[in-house]
Amino acid sequence: MDFTKIIKDKFPQLAFSPYLIDEISKYGSIKRYEKDTVILKENSFVKYIPLVLSGLVKIYKEEENGNEVLLYYIKEGETCIVSVMTAEKNEKVNVKGVIEEDVEAIMLPKKVLYDFRKNFPEWNLFIYNSFNDKFDEVIDMVKVLTFSNKEKRLYDFLEKNALLNKTNDICKSHQEIANELGSSREVISRLLKKLEKEKRVKLSLKKITIL
Repeated sequence: MDFTKIIKDKFPQLAFSPYLIDEISKYGSIKRYEKDTVILKENSFVKYIPLVLSGLVKIYKEEENGNEVLLYYIKEGETCIVSVMTAEKNEKVNVKGVIEEDVEAIMLPKKVLYDFRKNFPEWNLFIYNSFNDKFDEVIDMVKVLTFSNKEKRLYDFLEKNALLNKTNDICKSHQEIANELGSSREVISRLLKKLEKEKRVKLSLKKITIL
């Protein structure tokens, strides 16, 4: 596997240092995960850090009543900032990570993080930028959940999912959407029917198409 080509293609920020590429090649391994696989368990210690090459990972908080609070997605060219931070501090994570679309990723053992941070400014800049990007995503989600009316909140959610998956089809059930938006299935179904009546979406079994 040509790690140099992969990193230059997917993680150009990290490709400025051939020594960093060598270290990633030495310690990293490429893994594949199918949709719905849990790769980050709540109240567990992080053992590996993903550098996502393809696919999508959903990071969210699961409440006691079963509702989910979506935090952010990890897509191609990104890593999980929560995993990095908790692994560095050797603390348990308080969120959950599930494969949203089949993922291929370079998995780095957490033991390399200290040396990467100490020896490679390119790595530190990558992590800093990742933190900023994900912080912005969390703020956007807070705005959607707090300040938007329910119809706008739902449509913004659908648009964001379509953009992440590069398709106008959102393959989620009404209940899954309700969980992620902290609402009820009945409310989501009613709003979707309203959007369909307005010809903004088309509804089918476990699929919503933005028109």
